[in-house]
Amino acid sequence: MKMELQAKEKPALLIIDMVKDNLDPDHPLPITPFAARIIPPINGLIHMFRKQGWPVVFSTDAFHEQDFIFTGRMKPHSLAGTRGAEIADGLDYRPETDTWLPKPRFSAFFQTGLEKTLHRQCVTLCAVAGISTNFCVLATVMDALCHDFKAVLLEDCSAAFSQSIHEELLAVYRRNPLFPLFRVASSRDMEEILF
Repeated sequence: MKMELQAKEKPALLIIDMVKDNLDPDHPLPITPFAARIIPPINGLIHMFRKQGWPVVFSTDAFHEQDFIFTGRMKPHSLAGTRGAEIADGLDYRPETDTWLPKPRFSAFFQTGLEKTLHRQCVTLCAVAGISTNFCVLATVMDALCHDFKAVLLEDCSAAFSQSIHEELLAVYRRNPLFPLFRVASSRDMEEILF
């Protein structure tokens, strides 16, 4: 008789900004090919989390054309209510089981109610995937820690607009004083972390 493994943590998978505007092959951005490459490992983790009954959360930009953040270099994109702000094709999103939280700024925790949602489900650890490593993924990881959740930045499930930027950001946090509350790990490491 096979013994069921008891998880050390109650995790949630947070998938950040994988939207149609960022993954449109007809209008590619510098990040588009890197973002497309992380879809298979993200889908693998989604399957693992669903099998265990753990929360899967898609948190996506939902900006407004007149937003403050567009007064700098950034061009309007992922506008609330548009097709471009929808979850990208290819991701295994299931509205009947997953949570989709549009967000007005970078962190998945900013004005979305995510903290309360995760606490209600007794989540202790946030595994964070998506784009971009050096902006919204990192902001979400830091906010997870600020809300007393352990955090894993998923190196093979996140991407930046260049591989070197992605690797440099990961290198900064691989050895950090918050370990093991905050760690950089691959999707393949998650079973070891969680069981």
